Amino acid sequence: MQIPYELALGWRYTRAGRATRRNGFISFISGASMLGIALGVAALIIVLSVMNGFQKEVRDRMLSVVSHIEIFAPGGAALPDVQRTLAEARAHPDVVGAAPFVASQALLARGEDMKGALVRGIDPAREAEVTDLAAESVEGLKALVPGEFRVVLGVELAHQLGVRAGDAVTLIAPAGQITPAGIVPRLKQMTVAGTFNSGHYEYDSALVLLHHEDAERIFRLEGPTGVRLKLRDLHEAPRVTRELAQSLSGDLLIRDWTQQNKTWFAAVQLEKRMMFIILTLIVAVAAFNLVSTLVMTVQDKRADIAILRTLGASPASIMGVFVVQGAMVGVIGTLGGLLLGLAVAFNIDVIVPAIERLLHTSFLPQDIYLISRMPSEPQAADIVPIALISLVLAFVATLYPSWRASRVNPAEALRYE
Repeated sequence: MQIPYELALGWRYTRAGRATRRNGFISFISGASMLGIALGVAALIIVLSVMNGFQKEVRDRMLSVVSHIEIFAPGGAALPDVQRTLAEARAHPDVVGAAPFVASQALLARGEDMKGALVRGIDPAREAEVTDLAAESVEGLKALVPGEFRVVLGVELAHQLGVRAGDAVTLIAPAGQITPAGIVPRLKQMTVAGTFNSGHYEYDSALVLLHHEDAERIFRLEGPTGVRLKLRDLHEAPRVTRELAQSLSGDLLIRDWTQQNKTWFAAVQLEKRMMFIILTLIVAVAAFNLVSTLVMTVQDKRADIAILRTLGASPASIMGVFVVQGAMVGVIGTLGGLLLGLAVAFNIDVIVPAIERLLHTSFLPQDIYLISRMPSEPQAADIVPIALISLVLAFVATLYPSWRASRVNPAEALRYE
């Protein structure tokens, strides 16, 4: 099979200068353009992979405390029929776990220290079905017995109050009791049964776990205020939420984990888009360096163009030669960037510690950040658009110089040869 001469000649011009000194500078510029595209593509892949890794790490830690879907009654009241809601929710094929809960806010006091807290009444026997935190060995969770009024605190909250297992704390409910002396807050002394560490500061510094029957007595409720669900696939939560809203009986409110943290996820997506746009400019600058490369090549090959025209080559064929040359630089640069970016992204857990040891520093101090290692998660949804945009920019950059090459006048080009 005979290769079209446009392709063969364009590939030969791409390699120009390797064997001769005359075109050495053109080859250097071409190599610099290729390297610039490769570095830009690699930078895009690495940065977006690290951002995906951070997002997944924070999401997983958050979902170790937060369930995939919550079903609750309006106004924070008790569910009218908890058992029916549990049965209907479990009937959905995507639901793998369900547990009742009580949600409220209160103040937690220890001596003169007082902190606002998110109180969650749980069923210790079922909580492991809906959260990874309960499925793990959490100190004191099994000690939550109804009537004992014991609590499990987030590790940061316990640290702020200066308490540990066995100490007493006072839970102050928001709604008080009406007495002849006025409204008196409802106080209940609780015993700290243990602490938990989810790795998410928002929950570790504010969440209080206790048995749901104790929570019902403290907040004067007739039953759990909601039901928490765990799904087979957390990404299907919005769809399952819509389906449950149509199938569940009664006037109930339903929200999934993406709605509970909508602002945070929207901010992360905005950051990813901005980083994508900013780093794409690096690829664009490198790609449009091809314009200068091809302009210099066209100027250097004017005599060759004229000879090809006199031999019968059409302007379209001449244009195709230089389009092939620029496209080759773009393809090689993009492939090199993909290989480099993926190699770094998949091995960043090895590369970053090596750099930290070499520089005697730590990029992610554990006492400041949620995580102490650099996470990375390359996704095809990011990599494919990066490769396509790089190739398109390289192709667009070849059009004008190639068109100018097709307009070369053979007589003018050969006049001084």
